[in-house]
Amino acid sequence: MNKTSLYKGCLEPIVLKLLDDNGRMYGYEITQKVKEATAGELNITEGALYPLLHRLEAEGILEVEMEHIGNRVRKYYSLTKSGKKEKSKAVLELENFKNTLQLLLNPKLA
Repeated sequence: MNKTSLYKGCLEPIVLKLLDDNGRMYGYEITQKVKEATAGELNITEGALYPLLHRLEAEGILEVEMEHIGNRVRKYYSLTKSGKKEKSKAVLELENFKNTLQLLLNPKLA
């Protein structure tokens, strides 16, 4: 099985948790932070990240702040008030999912 498909459903809670921990971040920064934190195990592509960021912005979970860096405009993403609630819910759901998998993979440890 391709591990990318395993991570796909976990991307939203990962991004929400990172933004909660770091305040505001831009897209490339998010990809690098995940890569660094997972010792290169998880590489988030732009094709996966930006549609998620745009959807979360449209849903009011993220707010965007534009900043000029040299001759470029950088979009910084941060959680809204409802985004902080959504982060807590998403992380809890991911934790419950992990615990359920633990029951199946290591029933003696559960």
